Amino acid sequence: MENLMILHSHIVESDHATTNKPVVLLHGLLGSLSNLGVIARALNTNHKIIQLDLRNHGLSSHSDEMNYEIMAQDVIDTLDELGIEQFSLIGHSMGGKVCMKIAGLYPNRVDKLIVLDISPVVYQGHRHQDILKAINAVRAEPHELSRKQATEIMKQFIPQDGIILFLLKSFNQGHWLFNVDAIEKQYPSITGWKDIQPWLKPCLFIKGANSDYIEMEYENNIRQQFPSAEIKSIEGVGHWLHAEKPQEVIKLIQQFLQEQGESRDY
Repeated sequence: MENLMILHSHIVESDHATTNKPVVLLHGLLGSLSNLGVIARALNTNHKIIQLDLRNHGLSSHSDEMNYEIMAQDVIDTLDELGIEQFSLIGHSMGGKVCMKIAGLYPNRVDKLIVLDISPVVYQGHRHQDILKAINAVRAEPHELSRKQATEIMKQFIPQDGIILFLLKSFNQGHWLFNVDAIEKQYPSITGWKDIQPWLKPCLFIKGANSDYIEMEYENNIRQQFPSAEIKSIEGVGHWLHAEKPQEVIKLIQQFLQEQGESRDY
């Protein structure tokens, strides 16, 4: 039996909360709770915000086990520890899959669900080979590296400076914060998916128009598991839509929350 894991959290109260149900934000693979900070800051005007480091990421604990059932349970155990019964969820990529799994396992606890650029499907192939090669090349160096030295090594594998900067957010005093060995070992579970029972409440999927994570061929999978889903697209962005066009993403999120009656608790 997997031991209880309480995740590292960053909690910001709101003086003008319009609901007593906090918004929980979950980051993607090889990220940390700071990744959705731009969304957190925008929503904190009228929502309590809880940002979490998922297992094997950020300042949360490491484990050899990593699949969506376990990661969903981590979030629930953490929210139980915080005394939170009902909440809304926003997740990007892997974090979006964790959000969807929570909705499947604990349907009555989730108030609203927003998924950023990921579908409830099994993705074929390996999408992070070069990134993991770069990370492992840094790990292989016998001496502790500076950020500048790590950057130079990673440039041999990753041409996009933005991805390198993103990864370096989890590089601390010469070491990676994420559990690289577990992520490599469990990669099939991370790209995999086991369908959930249909979650019937309204939910919002936001895709980057240049990304292939929410393709038309996946729409049936979304509709089967989330029959009331809205799917919105943002033009001119890829998988990192919230970093590329944050204001457009925030606007869609805020519109959805308002349309679904965010002030109904009062």
